[in-house]
Parts: sequence; C-alpha cells; structure tokens
Amino acid sequence: MFFVRAYKSIITWNLNMFTLIGIGTSVAFLFSVAGMFFPDLFPSEFKSHHGTIHLYFEAASVIITLVLLGQLLEAKAHGQTNGAIKALLKLAPTEATLVENRTDRTISIHDIKKGDLLRVKPGEKIPVDGKITSGESSIDEAMITGEPIPVDKKTGDTVISGTINGNKSFVMIAEKVGSETLLSQIIQMVNDASRSRAPIQKLADRVAKYFVPTVVAISILTFILWAKFGPEPSYIYGLINAIAVLIIACPCALGLATPMSVMVGVGKGAQHGILIKNAEALENMNKIDVLITDKTGTITEGKPTVEKIYAIDNNKDILLQNIASLNQHSEHPLAQAVVKFAKAKNQQLLEVPDFEAVAGKGVLGTVNNSKIALGNKKLMEQINASVSDDFESKITAEQNLGKTVSYIAVNNIIAGYVTITDAIKVNSAKAIKDLIDQGVEVIMLTGDNKNTAKAVADQLHLSSFKADCLPEDKLREIERLQAEGKVVAMAGDGINDAPALAKADIGIAMGTGTDVAIESAKITLVKGDLNGIVKAKKLSYSVMKNIKQNLFFAFIYNVLGIPIAAGILYPVFGILLSPMLAALAMSLSSVSVIVNALRLRNLNL
Repeated sequence: MFFVRAYKSIITWNLNMFTLIGIGTSVAFLFSVAGMFFPDLFPSEFKSHHGTIHLYFEAASVIITLVLLGQLLEAKAHGQTNGAIKALLKLAPTEATLVENRTDRTISIHDIKKGDLLRVKPGEKIPVDGKITSGESSIDEAMITGEPIPVDKKTGDTVISGTINGNKSFVMIAEKVGSETLLSQIIQMVNDASRSRAPIQKLADRVAKYFVPTVVAISILTFILWAKFGPEPSYIYGLINAIAVLIIACPCALGLATPMSVMVGVGKGAQHGILIKNAEALENMNKIDVLITDKTGTITEGKPTVEKIYAIDNNKDILLQNIASLNQHSEHPLAQAVVKFAKAKNQQLLEVPDFEAVAGKGVLGTVNNSKIALGNKKLMEQINASVSDDFESKITAEQNLGKTVSYIAVNNIIAGYVTITDAIKVNSAKAIKDLIDQGVEVIMLTGDNKNTAKAVADQLHLSSFKADCLPEDKLREIERLQAEGKVVAMAGDGINDAPALAKADIGIAMGTGTDVAIESAKITLVKGDLNGIVKAKKLSYSVMKNIKQNLFFAFIYNVLGIPIAAGILYPVFGILLSPMLAALAMSLSSVSVIVNALRLRNLNL
C-alpha cells in the first residue's frame, strides 16, 4: 500500500509522507537487489574489503515494519476516538413491544413504522422518537442532554430514542423512525464531523507539498557531498545518509496532527450534548467576535404560559376560542401556549380554512366567519387596525414587566390582547456573562416588542439588543457585522431563525428547537441552553491549541532529524543516523501526536 500511494502521489504531484516512504525504501531495496545479483556492476567504493556489496534488505524491512506499526497505532487511536459514536450506537435498543389489537408482541427495531403504538416497560430504552399516548413516567435523558436528573413525562410529551424509562409503563406513538430519530441524527453528525477537514488542515497540506521536494533535494545534496568529501567508502556513506534523510523526514505525524484532534474533540463535544457538523465549525468557534441570539426558546425557556386575556367587550371565552383555533396550526412556542391554555379551559377548537403565518408579525385566519389577527403591532398596521392610546398604554405597562403581549383583532378591529410570560433559563445570565468576559459581544435580536426586549436585556445586562426583528432583519444585521470583518455566531431555535443560522459564520441551534433550525446550523446544543456555547468555545480553543501542539511535534522531529541524518554531527562527534533509527524517530513523532490528541478526552468542559 505504501508504494501504491507513493506512485499516485508522484503522478498527481500531490506529494505526501508516502512519497518519502516509497522513495526511501525503494532506493534501499533496489540497491540491495542489484548489489546481491550484480555486484560487479558497482565501483569499488560500494564494496567492502571482502569485495561484497553492503545490502540493506533488513533496513527496508524494519522501516516498513515501523511505519506499519505507526499506522496500527493510528488505527487504534481512530478506534478510541470513535468511542463516542460506539457509545451512542449502544444506546439504541434492538427490540420494541408493539401494541396491536390490544395485544403486545415483540418486534425488531427495524420493523417499527410511523404511527405504531409501542409499549415501553420500566427500565427499558425508548425505541424511537414519539409522544406518550397513555401513561406517564420519569425518563433518564442524561445520555442525550447531559442532564442527570430524570425528566417527568406525561401524556402528550415527546420522548427520545435511546433514553431510559423509569419505573412506570406507558404507551407511545412512533413519530420518527430509523435515520429520522434524534439519536440517529446525532450519530450521523458526529460521524460526518470526525471525517471533515478543518481549514488549518490546508496549511499542513501546503507545507507537505513544498516540504517533500525540499527533502528530496536535501537527500540528493547529502549523497553528492558525502560522495565528494566523505571518508571511504564515500558512496556507501552517501547512499545510507541520503536514505536516512528521506526516512526521517517522512511527515506521517503531519497527516495525523489535525484529524486526530478533530475526531477526539468532536467525540468529546457529543458526550456533552454539543453536536458539531464539521471541522470548520469546530475551528471557527474559537474565533467568534459576536454572538447574536434570539430570545424566545434561546435565552428564555421557550415554554411560555398565558398569564391573562384582556377583551375590550369582556367576552374573554369567545376571544380565547378564536385565537386558540387560529394558533393550533402554528409551531411557535407562544402559539402553543395559547392552545394549551384554551384546552385547560375546555375550549373547543374550531376549523380555520385559511390559516396564514406572517413571518415576524403573527398569524391570520378566519374563525367562525370572522377574520382573526393575532400578533404584534406591525401586524395590526398591516391590516389597518387602529390602536387607541388608552389600549396602547395598557399593553406598554405589561411589556415593561418583561412580558410578551400579542394584539388581537377581529374583522380588523382591535378586540383585546393576550399576555404571555416566558421565564429566562437558569443558565442564560451566567453564560452571557462568561462570553462577555471572554471578549464576545452578545446582541439579542428578537421579534418581540422593544419594551419586553429591554426588560429582558436589562435583566441579563446586555449592552445591545434589537426588537421587532423580522427574519430578514436578523439576516441584514449578520451581513452588516460580517462586512465589518467580525466573525459572527448566531444562536436560535425557530424556523424564522433558519436563514440567519445559515448565513452566520457559526450557526448554533438549540436542540429543543425546530428541525429546520437544526438543519441550518453548524453546531447543535442538544440541551438547548446558552451554557453550551461557552462549552463549545472552550472545546474549540482546546482543540485548536492541541492541533498546534501536534504540528510542533510533527515538525520538531523533522527539523532536528534531517541535519543529523544528513551527517552534520559526523565531522565532530562521529555520529551517523542509520535508516532504521530514522524510521523509529519518524514513528515516535506519530506516537507523540496520537498521545497528545488523546489528552483531549480528559478535557473538563
């Protein structure tokens, strides 16, 4: 395999470590074959005092053996770094209990179809992603979220494949099966990221491209100088030292330096609920100057609750039924809060034949032959619903308390408002402070109104925020900052965040958010809190530092070894480096890189 790779590298001029291995061992072996069968062809300088040619079969064999040992160690290290993927694969159960015609039967995990009802017994792993249809339990989600405390789940709650059921039995409906499950997506993301190349790898590739011809030139020069000025047999000395130069210069460790650290780093991140799509994201995370963050579901819990409904005509029940019917078609957390509140009040939801979501503004639709609009002031302006000063003052008072208020209009006339509260996540304040202390500017961009946004920003000591943002506003803000030369990270969780997540240098999706947001992002935080960004930045810094250390180990052996192999110490100390010792030194550089990269597994995030 070494010679096949060496040949391909030469004909494509994509020079690498195999070029040097191929040239060095080929020269040693071919010289030995010729010396054994055709000794008379060689000048006397190549012969010993017995008249025989010095042969180097054992040197070529030992060199190949040592390089193979290095490859074996590399393969073993790859196996160790892929431990995170193996651990994730072990989380997936192999069987499930299907509930069919009021009877239970055991089926393979691969036979589960969407819509199947599955019974999960105490202590069992949940087979696929879905929702509980009957029963309740506590679920250990530590392997997915990193949170050690079991989460209480009841009918209607989502459950994730691979997590472990507590001491109660429940029935769930399968919603995502096979490669669609969160666990499968995590495994795929970790796998793809560990194989991807970081931009810093291009530097190593460029160095190798110029390094190899330089080494070949030094090797030729070594042979010429020894042949002309060296002691007898000068040609033998020249040949051996030229081969030693080729062998010790072999940049095996250079090829390992970046991928090893990336693989270990990505695996470490996965263990802490930080899913990194590619090596470029891992590298750039360390460079961010600005973090743009959404409010609902990112800074806040994203589990808002309706506090009160105000109706101008005092008919709150009809107003609630109208807006809940409208919101049943929306994925937004605020909409779900209204629907949940209405169901708790035993309200019957009505059909909405023409539901429309207006990005960044709210929702529209017809309920019971009335045109209902629910959203912010921009939506009211769009439908020409006039807002009185008295009504506006009521809303401002609520907003100044940090609450989200949505206007309600019926047939383009203001009919009331709904007040929704959304608690700030426990870790948000500390995470934002940590990022600011590290020199990262944190900007909150939210579709919420200015008063509510200011209340949240003040609570978190944010120096900058923008309210009433539409998706395109978030996109423009990112483009503005990027034009200033800033490296921008964007954290969000909703469909409306997807364009900004894709545009940012680093898009960070909350794992608690929508699939569209997660697909658009380069990093996903499974647990869904800002503290994950602090951890991701620390991981990125540690991985990049580790890569630079690896590049040092890769080159220090070459820089020190090449002159010694060329014979620079011989005139003074009489020291020469045999090709076998050169191969050993080359392997040591690879071992140094592997051991250093594996240190990342002990990183405390």
